[in-house]
Amino acid sequence: MLFPDPDATKQRRTTLLLQQVADELPAVMWCGVSPGPDGVAWSAAHGQRAACAEAAVPLLPEHWRGWYGRPGLSGHRLADGTGTPPGGRDWAPSFTLDSARAEGPVLTLRAKDDTAGLGLVTEVESLPGGALRIRHALTNTGVAPYVVDHLDVVVPVSPQAREGLDFSGRLLHERTPQRREVVDGLWLRENRQGRTGHDAATLNIVGIPGFGFATGHVWGVHVGWSGNHIHRTELRDGVLTIGGGELLLPGEMVLAQDESYRTPWVYIVASDEGLDGLAARFHDYLRSRPGHPASPRPVNFNVWEAVKFRHDQAELIELAEEAAEMGAERYVLDDGWYHGRRSDLAGLGDWWVDESVFPDGLGPLVSRVRQLGMEFGLWVEPEMINPDSDLYRAHPDWVLSTGSRIPLLRRNQLVLDLSRPEVVHYLLERIDTLLTEYDISYVKWDFNRAVLDGGSGRISGGPAVHAQTLAYYGLLDELRRRHPRVEWESCSAGGARIDLEVLQRVERVWTSDMTDAVDRHSIQRWTGQLLPPEYLGAHVAAPFSMYSGRYTPLDFRSATAFFGHFGIEWDIREASAEDRAVLKGWVELYKEHRTLLHSGRVVRGDDSDDRAWTHGVVAGDRTAALMAYVQFEDGLNTTPARLTVPGLLPDKEYRIHAVRPAAQVTVSRADDIPALPEDGALLSGAALAQVGVTMPTLCPLQIVLLHVEAV
Repeated sequence: MLFPDPDATKQRRTTLLLQQVADELPAVMWCGVSPGPDGVAWSAAHGQRAACAEAAVPLLPEHWRGWYGRPGLSGHRLADGTGTPPGGRDWAPSFTLDSARAEGPVLTLRAKDDTAGLGLVTEVESLPGGALRIRHALTNTGVAPYVVDHLDVVVPVSPQAREGLDFSGRLLHERTPQRREVVDGLWLRENRQGRTGHDAATLNIVGIPGFGFATGHVWGVHVGWSGNHIHRTELRDGVLTIGGGELLLPGEMVLAQDESYRTPWVYIVASDEGLDGLAARFHDYLRSRPGHPASPRPVNFNVWEAVKFRHDQAELIELAEEAAEMGAERYVLDDGWYHGRRSDLAGLGDWWVDESVFPDGLGPLVSRVRQLGMEFGLWVEPEMINPDSDLYRAHPDWVLSTGSRIPLLRRNQLVLDLSRPEVVHYLLERIDTLLTEYDISYVKWDFNRAVLDGGSGRISGGPAVHAQTLAYYGLLDELRRRHPRVEWESCSAGGARIDLEVLQRVERVWTSDMTDAVDRHSIQRWTGQLLPPEYLGAHVAAPFSMYSGRYTPLDFRSATAFFGHFGIEWDIREASAEDRAVLKGWVELYKEHRTLLHSGRVVRGDDSDDRAWTHGVVAGDRTAALMAYVQFEDGLNTTPARLTVPGLLPDKEYRIHAVRPAAQVTVSRADDIPALPEDGALLSGAALAQVGVTMPTLCPLQIVLLHVEAV
């Protein structure tokens, strides 16, 4: 059967061709882009394997069927109390299909292995935008406990996809791309940080060699899970598979009789339009969800880089007044407002307002922010605790640990054990009290360290990262239920908790703590492979970066933040009158164009010279586009560079305009503003795609923004 069935909309979507033989689990014979209702029709025999079935892979690869690679399920049964049967049994299951039921976009397969005492439910869901997602649920129907070592989602892709792309990184340098050749054997990326991770693969992509942003056949996998996880690629006997799942710690998942374990959703996407086509599948899905932010993304002003821990109520109110003057629409009070928090050495866990800084609570600051017409936002880090805190002194047993050994400190903090109901109850009460007492519209939820020794005293130090992750989801879900007007941001020392499961619960992510605009370009470019621009927190910081020490011009910093969820994180009291006028102009420009920026299709140029990049967005109806030409280093061009605009209507005429804040023309020297040779010209969509627009000669760290609109 072909799933999903092509419909009348002819939407290009990721498709699986499944074949069932007798009562075996269905096998995936093909995974690719649906040909649509007028495309090729496949037929598959139900009583015998089709001729091409040697390359087919069961939805759960099983050893008994001749699969010699990493199995989809690895587990075994423990001995019961009598020692009969002995442990290590039922490690090679053979599932038979009970039923297959399609309801709307979801196909549900139910299977069992009565001999092994296991039941399996597999769900395959076709998502708006053209992606698929798959998950398994395993039930122990036997008497003795069953240990699950791993349960992966796996699909085959074209064996011609011999080039891989995924991401690595570290704090301040998230989503660093790395390409590799796909060769025989198993390639496995493991994440054991207890969170998604700065070095997370994010997406595991394979493609026919030479794929780029605009062209090529590619397949991608994303594991929607905020805890330990794996991505996998395996080439064996000419069969290429990709997949992933949760990484379970030893003994973490032991199922008693009738207990079940359900994997995270694993997202599968195919594209014959290169990496931009792959990204569009994810972006369209996120934009289709009821939880997608409906209102225009407000201009954020965050106080962190302006004051850090030096909180003073009068100074914070002064910053709020300055932010409102710049056109900010949301004011975010970052770390340092709560009990004992004068540095990062103390206070985490004591979630009540520090009266030595705010003698009347946060009320006066919140009221002034609201009077200025801005929303008020607050930073919290509920999952963490400092040893120097009232909470730790009262409950040292509330931290994750493997027993009596206290884990190593990271950033002077430990991780609270959310698998204990009393810990969740405490955090729920504290945060709920804050959101009830004050007019808070926005919460920035941080998670600043990875998990070490992720065990729970509730189970005598046994591994608890799976339970911890579910408890975090449950805590945030309950807070969202109680406070439906509040928007939430996922932050984890920057971008270490960015995945499609946390995206079910937040309206924004903090893309990275790195606010240097040069480094931010790469981070935003590649985080955009998964998330659309409206989710990507991007701020205009100080001229000299507090992280890199590099100087970048205001226009470069502003144009970088322009292509995300725009904000300011800078003590703007230190800015000159000219810079303040230009920054205010950028805020106005963002407000003018954010509807297009946050709804259009992301396009990126396959630039042959890394000294300059092109990127932008094209409107869904293809009547407009916003593009950027970014000069990082001296291009030394012997011929003028050109910026092409893909995806427009080829026969339509478009007017071209350079985009810059009006104040820039007023306060800048004329020779500081590169002139666009074809400013105001008319060109067809075909000419813009194939020939493009001549760029002016640029100095390093200059950006030209181009707006094209159908006449």
